[in-house]
This record gives sequence, C-alpha cells and structure tokens, in this order.
Amino acid sequence: MELKDFIQKFAEQFEETAIELFKAETVFKNLPEWSSLTALSIIAMVDEEMEKRVTGADIRNSATIEDLYQLVLSK
Repeated sequence: MELKDFIQKFAEQFEETAIELFKAETVFKNLPEWSSLTALSIIAMVDEEMEKRVTGADIRNSATIEDLYQLVLSK
C-alpha cells in the first residue's frame, strides 16, 4: 500500500473531519475527532488492509500519519 492510499484509509476512520486535513505530515492526535475509539479503528484498519499488527504503543509513539505508515511498513 502506498502512502496516499494509507492516508485515504486513515481518513475513512473519521466521520466529521474534513478530508483536506489528512496529509502525510498531519499530527493525527491533534485532530478534534481523535479518540481512543479512533485509535482502535486505525488498529483494525491496518490489520484488515495491510495484514499487519500495530499496538496502542505504536500509535502513541507515532506523531504524524507518515510516522505511523513507516512504522507499519517496518513490521
């Protein structure tokens, strides 16, 4: 999966946040809609779409969407 596709799938986990806010450098934890439930949705999306496992710690240790993407690729 390419970064642009990851960003699209990531954005789909949010219901009210404008798609324009999702870029590689977006600090996702600063988005108003971010919550622990969103984090669980991201974990499930990565598992389903990329067949990789990420943990809550992985998400906590990532600042931007691209950071998380690179971490997932490294697994």
